[in-house]
Amino acid sequence: MKADRSHLSSHIDFLTELRPFRNYQNLESLEKVCVYLSECFQSYGFSVERQVFSVNRQKYSNILASYQAELPKRLIVGAHYDVCGDQPGADDNASAVTGLLECARLISEQQPDLAYGVDFVSYCLEEPPFFGTEDMGSYHHASSISAKREQILGVINFEMIGYYHDGPQPYPDETFKRVYPEQANFVAVVGIERFHEFNQIVYERMKGIANIDVQMIDDPRVENLASLSDQLSYWEFGIPALMINDTSFLRNPNYHQPTDTADTLNLDAMAEVIQSVYHAITHMPMT
Repeated sequence: MKADRSHLSSHIDFLTELRPFRNYQNLESLEKVCVYLSECFQSYGFSVERQVFSVNRQKYSNILASYQAELPKRLIVGAHYDVCGDQPGADDNASAVTGLLECARLISEQQPDLAYGVDFVSYCLEEPPFFGTEDMGSYHHASSISAKREQILGVINFEMIGYYHDGPQPYPDETFKRVYPEQANFVAVVGIERFHEFNQIVYERMKGIANIDVQMIDDPRVENLASLSDQLSYWEFGIPALMINDTSFLRNPNYHQPTDTADTLNLDAMAEVIQSVYHAITHMPMT
């Protein structure tokens, strides 16, 4: 069973065509996303929980679905569903939500016999003006599980997985060009050195089966860049977490722009990324 391109296209179309855009000010659109996510997870046979939190007197929600909820050990797979400003957010972050949903569907159909459970979490309020604050949906979720952190294997956060081309890959430091690929057609497992062991496990599981180039980046020189998504919230509580990323604004000129549209995404590459992440999700070692 492989990631299905038609499913990817359907999810991306729904998310990018929503109007008004799914930013923090447009509560009706955010609610439509919550309903859509809930219905998808329920159609896969998962029970769904809504984690509601208040920010500036408005209510926002994370949507959670669990596989093998009875098991104490948990692996968390996440993605944020809000966008920055008035733009469709195809790569940031419809591509990631699509990855989350497709991994959930694959697990539902394959029913892998795992020694741990998997929690799929869709976050709100990752984008500015809330990024890096305790108002982030991922911070609320991380805080809610912090007492059980010894039971958490780690967090795999999907963050922008849709933009690829064969042109040159920009880097924040010229020295990276000597280590990483020249072409902008790879996906990266991005984390921090503190959680290198978890990063390495996910990287190895992905690379072992991927039909796309997979790289790992947890170099201390780019920790500021590595922190630019929801994995940051879990680090605050000592929980290993990383993001799966196409290098974001380093590569994608449409980042946070009205041009971040569905037609700019490479669904075939996305499918390969999702397939390799699914393999990582279902082949984690027990420690």
